[in-house]
Amino acid sequence: MQRSPFPRIFAITFVLGLLMAFAAGAALAQSTSGNVAGTVTDSTGAAIANATVVLANPVSGYSRTVTTDTTGQFRFVNIPFNPYRLGVTGSGFQPFNKLVQVNSVVQITLPVKLQVAGSTTSVDVDAPSDLVENDPTAHTDIDRSMIDHLPLESASSELSSIVTLASPGVAADSNGLMHGLGDHAENSFNIDGQPITDQQSKVFSNQVPAAAVQSLEVIEGAPPAEYGDKTSLVVKATTRSGQGVLKPTGAITLSYGTFGSGNLAFDLAYGGKNWGNFIAANGLESGRFLDAPEFAVYHDKGNEENFFDRFDYQLSNVSSIHTNVQYTRSWFQTPNSFDSQFGFVQSGENPTVTDQRSKIETFDLAPTYTRTIGAYSVFNFGPYIRRDAYNYYPSNNPLSDLGPANLQQESVAQQRSLTNAGVHSDWSYVRGINNVKIGGMYAQTFLRENDQLALVDPTLNAPCLDDNSNALPGNPNPCANPNPNFNPVLFPFDLTRGGKFYAWHGQTDVKQLALYAQDQITIGNWLFNAGIRGDFYNGLAIQRQAEPRAGISYNVKKTNTVLRVSYARTQETPFNENLVLSSQGCLDPVLNGIFSQQYGSCIAVPFNPGFRNEFHAGLQQGIGRHFVIDGEYIWKYTHNAYDFSVLGATPITFPIEWQNSKIPGVAVSGTLTEVKGLSARVTMSSVAARFFTPQLGGVGAVPTSTITAADSVPFRIDHDEKFNETTHVEYKMPFRKSLYYSFNWKFDSGLVAGAVPCFTTAAQDSNTDCDGTSKIVNGVPTIDLSGLDADQQFQAGLTCDGVKATQAQGFLSCDAAGLSSKLVTIPAPGTEDADHNPPRVASRNLFDMALGDDNVYHFGDDAHYRIGARVTAINVTNKYALYNFLSTFSGTHYVSPRTVTGEISFNF
Repeated sequence: MQRSPFPRIFAITFVLGLLMAFAAGAALAQSTSGNVAGTVTDSTGAAIANATVVLANPVSGYSRTVTTDTTGQFRFVNIPFNPYRLGVTGSGFQPFNKLVQVNSVVQITLPVKLQVAGSTTSVDVDAPSDLVENDPTAHTDIDRSMIDHLPLESASSELSSIVTLASPGVAADSNGLMHGLGDHAENSFNIDGQPITDQQSKVFSNQVPAAAVQSLEVIEGAPPAEYGDKTSLVVKATTRSGQGVLKPTGAITLSYGTFGSGNLAFDLAYGGKNWGNFIAANGLESGRFLDAPEFAVYHDKGNEENFFDRFDYQLSNVSSIHTNVQYTRSWFQTPNSFDSQFGFVQSGENPTVTDQRSKIETFDLAPTYTRTIGAYSVFNFGPYIRRDAYNYYPSNNPLSDLGPANLQQESVAQQRSLTNAGVHSDWSYVRGINNVKIGGMYAQTFLRENDQLALVDPTLNAPCLDDNSNALPGNPNPCANPNPNFNPVLFPFDLTRGGKFYAWHGQTDVKQLALYAQDQITIGNWLFNAGIRGDFYNGLAIQRQAEPRAGISYNVKKTNTVLRVSYARTQETPFNENLVLSSQGCLDPVLNGIFSQQYGSCIAVPFNPGFRNEFHAGLQQGIGRHFVIDGEYIWKYTHNAYDFSVLGATPITFPIEWQNSKIPGVAVSGTLTEVKGLSARVTMSSVAARFFTPQLGGVGAVPTSTITAADSVPFRIDHDEKFNETTHVEYKMPFRKSLYYSFNWKFDSGLVAGAVPCFTTAAQDSNTDCDGTSKIVNGVPTIDLSGLDADQQFQAGLTCDGVKATQAQGFLSCDAAGLSSKLVTIPAPGTEDADHNPPRVASRNLFDMALGDDNVYHFGDDAHYRIGARVTAINVTNKYALYNFLSTFSGTHYVSPRTVTGEISFNF
């Protein structure tokens, strides 16, 4: 078999890239931001020194101010892609205003000529409204000014919290997980041009700290050709830079709050005209690190240490380098349910409290070299390496890991690493009506998976049964009544019968190559996006996909309206986390036996990358000078759609693949720019996540050869939500601008919860999940609850004929008309339909708020040193509600109880 030359070519390219970066001094420039420069002169051409130049976007909140030097020159660096209003003022001159469109790494150079005050010459140049943006791709802009004042729930996954709160179409889930536009975590981050397409919730990886981020652009529309892999939601992050910051500027922040949650953070920016360095570091500790399966907190401690550094260096007038470095370590306990905390007893086994823990270490290095070629083009070259090392530890006494039979009957340990090394490069050319970008990416992901498993339930694989067919403990010899389902392969790994852990190792290398070309063409009020992308995926399966991308927008300047339509074809690749286990684990006889007990069957079916066609249509409408509304209709059809399943009551999850999915939806946002201190943003969406059986890949899949047309049945997957809405309001006090009040209102109609018991009739359509819990007792429709233990019934808030389930006392069954809950929505008897009326988590309203003053006290020249203070309250009403219930992905999780955090900062 001929070996691919890609690994060797990649290794040589990556090493050369690193040598180039570090030989030049380890700095950078990246492809998510641009530069704006210019010279300010008077009408005679003489330079104007000390003129004030402001670059601002009122919708995102971005605003920067510089002054011209003795030659009249000014420069803004690291400017996120967006339209901006450039304003110039000078003593004795009329103000100058111009709309500047930053949408490429190619520097924009502007000549600015100021007219003497009192002259009749117009100085308002190209000044249409800056509320709307003529762009076929729907997106949301979030700047540092909003990030600083948002009340955030999760200090360990702040980026996910920010995106969920401030952009439309995102369904919130537990532990920082976000579902973008109907897909399960099909999100990618692009940090200063470095693509990160692996999972970023806090049970998978460690995110870049929010303190390191200058701005975010969240792409909800059809992705341009430069983006691939996970594209339901693309989060472009531009990090903060120290270049041009002539005085050391930063903050030291200390906070402490409910659950003993403390955080000490530090950031510093400093540099000169041609160089700069930015550092952000923090240490976090909390008694409620993860979202838990109980509203009360049991066994949920965790900590995180985070370091991020960005260094920029301008090598010459035409070249620069920038390097990002990140190291993060997190350690946390797996939250216990009431059962596992206070002694779950199943056949007498559970001697101590369950004590399962995880540790994640993340390292990232990403240098990028940028060179300007002439006046119209720029070349970027960026190698990178990112490694996530995940370790899962069982209880010191593995028998303590026993849980309810529908959750965990095994003890599990894992050591897994995901190393993603690659290089991205692009060439941008901007001239006249064209904005061209041609580039490529090669990445190799090294997956190493080590798992140790053992049975801890004596009933799971008992060799002998008693006269009533109940499992007998131990291994009686002789055995009068052998168990016909006994699997001798598992016997050496049954800890209740003197066995040991079984060790399994899996590994693979996933190689991906992408090439693309795109052009943004501006003709009058029209803007056309045209692009083509080719993706080559070579992992446990091989696929090549050609992906056209196109979009058109039209700016109706008279009414301040932008109309847009777009299309994208994308390749859908499987998640990398535990990919080998899910693809090949069933080939192992021991894993086959264990998985067969949990899923009923275990057949090794390889994943096949899928593809998607998606269509978007939307508009932006500016209303007056301060309000803009944005609406987008989405329709996505995917062949081979991906989801996750979970191993017992652990954070160990693995990818699975469904036949296809159809996702239509609407996403809307409205932004009020600051008016007398008041600003607001409202986002809302309604997206249907319709997936179709059968399962094609991963543990629990069925062979393709056995599938018939009748097997393709639609259902709403557990990240489907009918409607969600978030309102963020901020008010700066008119008598003290540094004093502000920030408020969030979040409404969620509730994710699908297919494990909720319900009742169906024989005459009902067969597309139902209620078959296993429906029965007739003495002529009365009855719901069988024996599949849930008492604590699980309590978690779901079940009430039978007015009697509530408790953590220690539940029900075996309940008449269908008498079963109710305030935490989940149970379809009326005979009405449940997996596609049109599935059970759901109950709707919830959550309110968060923050009150702060950025300048409680100041001292030093120009008030350079400031003391700030803030109080943040999350879930102010202490709403008792669920994120999910026995989700196939993550189990059961409650929203955070009310938390109050006090913060003090020293800013300089």
